[in-house]
Amino acid sequence: MPTQTKPKTKKSQLIQMLNRKAGADVATISEKLGWLPHTTRAALSGLRKAGFEIAVEKPGNGKPSCYRITAEPVDAA
Repeated sequence: MPTQTKPKTKKSQLIQMLNRKAGADVATISEKLGWLPHTTRAALSGLRKAGFEIAVEKPGNGKPSCYRITAEPVDAA
């Protein structure tokens, strides 16, 4: 009998994508999570409000901005 694992939340998937060394751009996040671009940007803002530090890299040359988590919130417990 196969074990069932709890499906990852979209928030945890987003955090995982942003923790990669290369980070992720809005289009990639939107496609992976099935969100519209404005929803993706709102989720990034929500992470910032939750205490995550998110760096934005603007490569230029018409390439999209890339987002990466540089610091996670410290639990106040």
